[in-house]
Formats: sequence, structure tokens, C-alpha cells
Amino acid sequence: MNRNIVTTVLLTIFISISGFAQDKKWSLEECVNYALENNISIKQTALDTDLADQDLISAKGNFLPNVNASASQDWNFGSFIGQDGNRVSIDSRGNSFGLNTGVTLFNGFRNTSIYKQAQLGIESSELQLSILKDNISVNVVNQYLNILLNKENLKVAEEQVAITEKQVIQVSELVDSGVRPRADLFEVEAQLASDRERLTNVENSLELAKLALTQLLQISNEGFDVEEIELSLPEVLVEHKSSNEIYDYALQNRPEIKKAELDIENSILAIDIAKSAYYPTLSFGAGLGTSYQHFQGQEDLRVVIDPNDPTNISLVENGFWQQLEDNLGYNLGFRLDIPIFNRMQTKVSVDKAKINKERIAYSLDQAKQDLRSTIEQAYTDAKAAFKQFEASQVSLNAQKEAFKNAQESYNSGVMNSFEFEQVRNRLVNAEANLINAKYNFVFTTKVLDFYLGKPLTD
Repeated sequence: MNRNIVTTVLLTIFISISGFAQDKKWSLEECVNYALENNISIKQTALDTDLADQDLISAKGNFLPNVNASASQDWNFGSFIGQDGNRVSIDSRGNSFGLNTGVTLFNGFRNTSIYKQAQLGIESSELQLSILKDNISVNVVNQYLNILLNKENLKVAEEQVAITEKQVIQVSELVDSGVRPRADLFEVEAQLASDRERLTNVENSLELAKLALTQLLQISNEGFDVEEIELSLPEVLVEHKSSNEIYDYALQNRPEIKKAELDIENSILAIDIAKSAYYPTLSFGAGLGTSYQHFQGQEDLRVVIDPNDPTNISLVENGFWQQLEDNLGYNLGFRLDIPIFNRMQTKVSVDKAKINKERIAYSLDQAKQDLRSTIEQAYTDAKAAFKQFEASQVSLNAQKEAFKNAQESYNSGVMNSFEFEQVRNRLVNAEANLINAKYNFVFTTKVLDFYLGKPLTD
């Protein structure tokens, strides 16, 4: 009995949690933040920044000396030169050990230019990440507004179905009482079927809009919905500056322009790196080494001659550690490499780097031109959308009055069903046009806010 009670409680809690999850409505800010935190493309681009950090570490390492250790095991058979410089004819084995270091003192400032390039690489990858985040944010806002647009269209379609259903009932009663011909009922029923078809189309458009946003967020569309936002015109109508002033602001602040400028700096450093091959390279190196040799079948002994009595010869131990100590040697030195002729390879590299700089400079000009075109288009679209909204609002008010008069005429029998439906369809179209104009204006205004650096979620 107790187990059944526990099971029932857990099941109730699970159903409640599931119902709560399905009832959750996402706000615009939640959608944008979720996309920025979870989008796979953003995560991949963020890793590019990590790679740029590693490039900087590598560039710093070019200024440091390298250190290498070595060890070997050799076997010699037959005749060879021994450690004492004499030729011996006996099998032997031996070891050698070494430790070497080297550092580049000068190479035409190549390492310095590579280090500066690595620093620019970090900035460039961060700007690329900002560009991607901005693009995804704009897409999320656009899809979110598209859902709200379809929701308003859905309300209008539902209201029209409800109105037509009432009309069917009214006309049916009038037909039954003999006041209206049955043809009027057929026309109203046909209009109801048309309104229901329109309602279905709007419902499908709403589901497709939700699907588009969930795919952008990379989540399931099961039970997904968004919060409705009251978009009244005074809240979105902001006195924007001229398109030139918006462009001037964006030119100084947009990451795509800054990245294009960094690309030019990077191309200048690439020229310096190519030119560094014209300069001599000066390096310093040092090392130490030692060795051990053992003749097969013999003990590790060496001959010692008394300097005071050459006839006094003795043999002493000459083992592994003794040989390593006796054979230990050091070396250090400088190396200067002077380029004289390398088959025109350096000249070609420099010329190609210069050509690439010119190409990248054109890319910056193109980026500026694209930015100007986009802002001017958005500014013009916003002005046109506002005018369209005003015109649609006037049209809707006129259609409401026309519909009111038509309804009175229709109820009094002066207007037939076909004429009445024509007036009502114009009203429905006017409502749809006003909704579309409003959201079109909101989005174009958001685009201008975007280029002015204002948050899209405000």
C-alpha cells in the first residue's frame, strides 16, 4: 500500500514537471543568450581563439634557446678509429652522450614580426567570434519576431472564423424563417470554409516559425513557445540619426571593419617576414659531450706512463664513469649565415606578400562599401516601413468604418452576401497588412539599433 502511494506521488510530480516544462515560454533575451552559449558554430569559433593563444606561445618560444640532449649505443666490428685516435682491429661497443643549446640572436627581425602576427591573430579570432555572435543574435531576433507576427495573424484568423460562424447561425435562422434565400446561406458557409482554410495556413506558418527558431537554437521544438511582447509603436519608434551618422558610428565600432583593418596590419608584417630572408642570420650555440668505449673480451683498463720514468708503465681501472669524466668536453661558438643568392625565392616571396597586401586593402574597401550599403538599405527600409505602417493604419480605420456600414446594410437586406464578404475580406487584408507593416518596421528599427551598438533584446 505504501509503495503504491509513493509511486503515485512520484508519477504526479513527474507529470507536473513535464507539464511545467512544456508550458515554459521563452523570452527574447533567453533565446538570444541560449543561442550564444550553446550554438555549435560559436563553440567552434571560440576554439579558434584558443588556437591563436597557442600560436602566440609558439611565437614567444622563438626568442628562447633550444636545449637538446642525446645518447647513443654503438657496436663496432673490424677496423676503426678508437677514442685515442689510433686504428684498432677488435670488436667493441660504446656510448656517447651530449647536451646542446642554441639561440638565434638576429634573423632580420623575423621572430619579432611573427610574434606581432600572433598577437594580431588573437585579436582577429576574437573579432571573428563577435561577428558570428552578432549574426546569430540578429537571426534569433528575426525568427522571434516572425513567431509574434504569426501569432497576431492567428488571432485575426480565429476572430474571422468566429465572426463567420455567428454569421452562419444568423443567416441559417433567417433562411429558415424565409427572410433570406438559401443561396445566402451557401455563400456564408463557403466563406466559413475559406476562413477555416486561412486559419489552418496561419497555424502552419506559426508552427514553421517556431521550428525555424528551435532549429536556430538547436533544441527540440516539442512544446516550444515564446513569450508575447506588446509592441506598441511609441516604444519602437526612435528618432534615428541620418544613415551617414549611423555609418560613421558603425565604421568605428563594427568588428568586421576592425578585422579587415587587422588583416592589413597582418599583411604588412607578412611583407616584413618575407624581407627578413635578405638579412644575415646570427646564432649562438654551445654544447658538451662525452663517451665510453669497451673492447669486447677485455677489461676496461688504460695504460699510465710515469713521466719521470718512462719505463714505469702501469695499468689502471678505466670503467664507465671514469671514461665519461675523462672524455668530457665543451664547445661554444657563433654562426653567421649570409644570404647571397637563393634563385630569386626571397624576391618572389616579398612580391607576393606585397600583392596580397593590396588584395586585402581592397577587401577592407569592400567591407566598408558593404557596410554602407547595408545601413543605407536598412535606413531606407525603416522609413518605408514606418510610412507603410501609417498608411496601413489609415486603411484599417477606413475599412472598419466600411465594414460597419456594410454590416448594417447586410442585416437590413440592402446588401447581399457576396458584396458583404468583399467588404469583410478587405477588412481582413487591412488587418493583416497593418500587422505585417508593424513587425517589418520593428525589425528594420532593430537593424539600425544593431549598427548603433544597442542591445537587440531591449
